[in-house]
Amino acid sequence: MTITQMLQQSGLLTVLGMGVVFVFLAIMIILMHALHAVVHAFHLDKDVCGEQQKPEQINDVKNTDDEVVAAVAAAIHKDEK
Repeated sequence: MTITQMLQQSGLLTVLGMGVVFVFLAIMIILMHALHAVVHAFHLDKDVCGEQQKPEQINDVKNTDDEVVAAVAAAIHKDEK
């Protein structure tokens, strides 16, 4: 086998491999979009209680324990020294 034939074969294998990966990714994206449509159509993206938490409820500072705040402040103060 000559160097030209080897380069042609390696180029063909490279293009074939990249093509297979591209097709797989395209199929995966299409299936994910279809799954999103099905989940949204059947209202399966809702919370069990019927309410979804809003971002401001998740990051609410009022729900933080005073002990946790004290521990974090002590750790920061300890690192500064």
